[in-house]
Amino acid sequence: MPESEPPAPAPAASHRRKRSLSRRGALGAGVAVAGAAVLTPAVFAATESDPDPASAPDAGSRSGSASGGDAATMPENFPATRSAAATGTGTATTPFAAAWVGVRWSGDPGGADIRFPGDTGFRPLTGGCATVEGGGTALVAARDARTYEVRAEGGATDVRSLAIDTAHGPARTVQVPSQPTRVRGVRYLSRPAWGADESKRYKDGKVNSPEKYYALQSVTVHHTDTPNGDADPAATVRAIYEYHAVTLDWGDIGYHFLIDEAGDVYEGRYSGDDGIPAFNADGDLVTAFHTAGYNSGNLGIALLGTLTDQGPTDAAKASLTRLIKVIARFKGLDPKAQITYTNPVNGVTKTVTTVGGHRDWLQTDCPGQTMYDLLTEVRAAASR
Repeated sequence: MPESEPPAPAPAASHRRKRSLSRRGALGAGVAVAGAAVLTPAVFAATESDPDPASAPDAGSRSGSASGGDAATMPENFPATRSAAATGTGTATTPFAAAWVGVRWSGDPGGADIRFPGDTGFRPLTGGCATVEGGGTALVAARDARTYEVRAEGGATDVRSLAIDTAHGPARTVQVPSQPTRVRGVRYLSRPAWGADESKRYKDGKVNSPEKYYALQSVTVHHTDTPNGDADPAATVRAIYEYHAVTLDWGDIGYHFLIDEAGDVYEGRYSGDDGIPAFNADGDLVTAFHTAGYNSGNLGIALLGTLTDQGPTDAAKASLTRLIKVIARFKGLDPKAQITYTNPVNGVTKTVTTVGGHRDWLQTDCPGQTMYDLLTEVRAAASR
């Protein structure tokens, strides 16, 4: 969730379109960095094939694309996201088959339950990754239900829910850059490439959560607590976007990157039109909304699925390791180091490992016990 602002106003977010990096520039920059420990933002975002030893074979098989610059684009159709809001408890009816229902309430974080047609009883709305101050929240797979019932016997109040469909709405055309994009060897899908509707970032005609940038200090790993074996991960990313941006009123998706079970990497939080995911041209990290109270300077990577009793796929773990390795080299960080994180907004400090899990910051099960147990291995691999 967004963090409190200091008394002095933060620097205005820059939306300048920056120069695209030519092939010649990318190759020259690659040579220049060979003897350096830290990469420049331009080199970090290079879109060419990269012989850098920090890189590995591309993750995933789909084409990604740059977020901005002068790259050629091609039209691609995505289903428009449909949503239907409801307030209070009781039964809600949706005008479409809902794949997801996002719920938010005030009071006890475990004070609400939900059930769908065919359920034998109510299921508690607990766990999950997202947290909200003074209440609870959950995103639940709805299995194409047209009705659902929310109960608040645990003392929850001010219950709000949003039924979401990201797979069957009318076609919406997005201009997707035609060339694959790699972050130093890690291929990723830009926001246009997974069908992000940028209007979701706006509220009452203004950007709901204007971009703010701070120096990177840490990396936090999450799981999305969504079903494993996801047949349409891009649709799930769009649902999480809708849930975070609209249901939780954060104005954008809460993570900087997401990784699906095939190892495909998705650009998350909007960071400008410069083609550099997560960072601005000065190399500072855009603030996202993945670890309440500790978001500024803290990069969030979420693996799609529930990683409590099972670990990530080999492809997902490999992409996570490569991505962390690239980011750590970019900023000269040691993934295994103990650090004192200092929130640049309010001065709050916390001792953590540079690369950690959501539960290292807050009381949560995220990123799932099995994934959390693998973080030592991931840190070691990302440090080599």
